[in-house]
Amino acid sequence: MTFLSHDEIKAKQRGLRDGFPDPLGLRVHRAISWYGRAERETDDPDAAFLFNWIAFNAAYADERDVRGERDAFSWFFTNLQQRDLAGRIYNAVWERFSGPIRMFLENRYVYGPYWANQNGLDGYEDWEERFDRARRAFHRALTQRDTAAILSMLFDRLYVLRNQMIHGGATWNSSVNRDQLRDGAAILACLVPVMIDIMMDNPQEGWGRPFYPVVTGE
Repeated sequence: MTFLSHDEIKAKQRGLRDGFPDPLGLRVHRAISWYGRAERETDDPDAAFLFNWIAFNAAYADERDVRGERDAFSWFFTNLQQRDLAGRIYNAVWERFSGPIRMFLENRYVYGPYWANQNGLDGYEDWEERFDRARRAFHRALTQRDTAAILSMLFDRLYVLRNQMIHGGATWNSSVNRDQLRDGAAILACLVPVMIDIMMDNPQEGWGRPFYPVVTGE
């Protein structure tokens, strides 16, 4: 499977956008803009990861959503899976990134309960047992081709990496987390445009209302 470039997905958006509902049109426009910015960061995985994450956030976030982040992810991924009739997301995960994704799932440093225990929070002494259960669940999801479950588990780890960076818990260009950042940026660069593409192919499915809609006439 090849990457969808910014130019390719932008060209498709230009051809279809007149038929998009306004919320989807804005959501897709913003996501593609940030994906294009990420694509230029060929030598800076920190920046590429963050720009790709903003693109993902623009694609999925719903301003009316009162659920937690994990539930919002789950809803979005299930919606994508139901409309991904060709299995493009699963193929991207399995064919191109099965190795890096397995490494993510084996990496305790992007596992939330590990850090909760490190920080002395009560109730996380059993993080290793949770870690093993999560790893087994991932392998079951791969076997069952459960794309939504795979993405939920993967993005749970990517979200920890995102938090480490956004909240100042990592050093720019650090040697400590290079592999996971490079892999994370590459995984997002592959998945985000596919997600956007599926959304554009299903414009009437109700993808939610984007945050901070454009306000005119004030």
